[in-house]
Amino acid sequence: MTPRIPVRKRLSARLLLASALIALCSVAATAWIAVATTTRALKEEQGRDLAADNRILADLSGYAATHRDWTGVQRTVRELAARTGRRIALTTADRTLVADSAPRGTSLPPSPAAAVDPLHTDTYTESGAQLSGIDPRAVGPYRLPEKERALLAAGAENQQKCLEVFGVHSRIAQTPSGRPVVTATDGSDAVDYLLPKCGYLLARPTPTESGALKALSGPAASCLEREGVDLGAPLQLSMDPGGTAGIDPFLLVRYPKEADADTVDTVLDCVTDARRAQLVPYVAPVAELFLGIGDQSVPRFDMSPVNKAKVAGAAGLVLAFTVAVTAVVATRLVRPLRALTAAAQQPPDLHVRVPVTTRDETGILAMAFNDLTERRERLEAQRKAMVSDIAHELRSPLTNIRGWLEVARDGVVDPDPALLSSLHDEALVLQRIIDDLQDLAAADAGTLRLHREPVRVDELLGQVAAAHGVAADAAGVALRTETDGTLWLDADPVRMRQALGNLVTNALRHTPAGGTVTLTARRDGDRIALTVADTGSGIDPDDLPHVFDRFWRAEKSRSRRTGGSGLGLSIVRHLLAAHDGTVHADSVPGEGARFTLSLPSGTEP
Repeated sequence: MTPRIPVRKRLSARLLLASALIALCSVAATAWIAVATTTRALKEEQGRDLAADNRILADLSGYAATHRDWTGVQRTVRELAARTGRRIALTTADRTLVADSAPRGTSLPPSPAAAVDPLHTDTYTESGAQLSGIDPRAVGPYRLPEKERALLAAGAENQQKCLEVFGVHSRIAQTPSGRPVVTATDGSDAVDYLLPKCGYLLARPTPTESGALKALSGPAASCLEREGVDLGAPLQLSMDPGGTAGIDPFLLVRYPKEADADTVDTVLDCVTDARRAQLVPYVAPVAELFLGIGDQSVPRFDMSPVNKAKVAGAAGLVLAFTVAVTAVVATRLVRPLRALTAAAQQPPDLHVRVPVTTRDETGILAMAFNDLTERRERLEAQRKAMVSDIAHELRSPLTNIRGWLEVARDGVVDPDPALLSSLHDEALVLQRIIDDLQDLAAADAGTLRLHREPVRVDELLGQVAAAHGVAADAAGVALRTETDGTLWLDADPVRMRQALGNLVTNALRHTPAGGTVTLTARRDGDRIALTVADTGSGIDPDDLPHVFDRFWRAEKSRSRRTGGSGLGLSIVRHLLAAHDGTVHADSVPGEGARFTLSLPSGTEP
């Protein structure tokens, strides 16, 4: 009787508890990961959006700094929108549309993100833009013609060569106006100290720059007069060869050394205002920039009580669903297991089979149990048949030996040489049966000993043919060998002769006079195929699956005239398995049988 299993130890209860815990942990972990991931993603997206917005504003400011109007900006807007994935729109101050990456008729965001004004910007990171607020790409009347650019480029190269003499490596950079500037490659101030020794060609304004500086000086001086600043001398503006001025790149303001900080600030403000007024005709007018949802920042993500309740509710539903499904599955899983347990506890002679109700692992286990039961039945039947066959095979020679010994003892016959020869033959039959049984027992126990060595195949076939030549001549059967080249095996030559000898003996027994038994050898990839073929009566197709079974014989009467003990082919199969080989039989009734042995190829010693 099966003992009662406590509830806490039952498979269904443990499966249910484990599933519930797994579901609970999974839901909690999933919710936490989703919240954390979403928050992090939103922050990262916000940072990327801000960087992209600044890049868009800087690019559009550069366009405005180099164009007098917005006529051709539509292409630039579309390229920026495609690159950043944002909706970009430009309008005038009164919301008249200038360019838009969205289809016509799409409404604008509620408010502009920024104003695009190259004369009042802080998005450009080059020198001077953060101080004056003027985009350095807005050069206006300071843009140099090709002739002056070539002259300054030659002067820059001369200065670079001069600096090389002093051991200073430098590079030449091109400013938006076309003026070159020479700087040290290591970022040091050595150029500023050595330039006086190399000439001031780059410090002198070109005719174009002189005209622009002269036009700038008037408005700047008027501004200083309005502010009540007296420099004691006319305002002097020139080009800064090192690019270190604090107003605009390469624009240098000279004022008295005794000027205080307030005076300096006023001078800078007046020059900057005059510079803006000077550049107004050369830059595009101010435009409003709209980007997607405008300038609204992404709020910090935090779960509200409602959202928390939703997550908890979803977790509860998942948990309840998991428990219900697990209970159903556990019940269906345990039912066949109980049937298996009951069947396994039955007496062996009942051979109970379990019905297969599922196709999952439990169903596979039930099928395996049924297969095991069937194999046990077959093995039991084979065991009984084997005991009977062994008794029959041993009884015949023992009966003959006992009978002749008894009649010789009683004096009925004399123990002449013929009688002794007959008794010797029967003893040999008995010894052969015992040897075969011993070989099979060793093969089953895995103790069959092999003495491997390189074996030349043609010599092996020749030895087998020579050993059975007399029997073949007596039976009137031709025994031939065929070998495809020089082949080698790594095998036990004695055991291989035994295996081939058993096959040749069977072939000679079932081949009528005038027939042929052929031993062939050929290479089959990295293996060697040995074949024993005869032209005898063949094997019935229904008998082919059983020819290697122990004590099996096609002739059920087990006559010594038509067959042996039924162990020879079984021994062949075990000998081939010990050599990592296989044996296969095929036959056409009335045309003969063929046994093919496949073994790994060896190497020549």
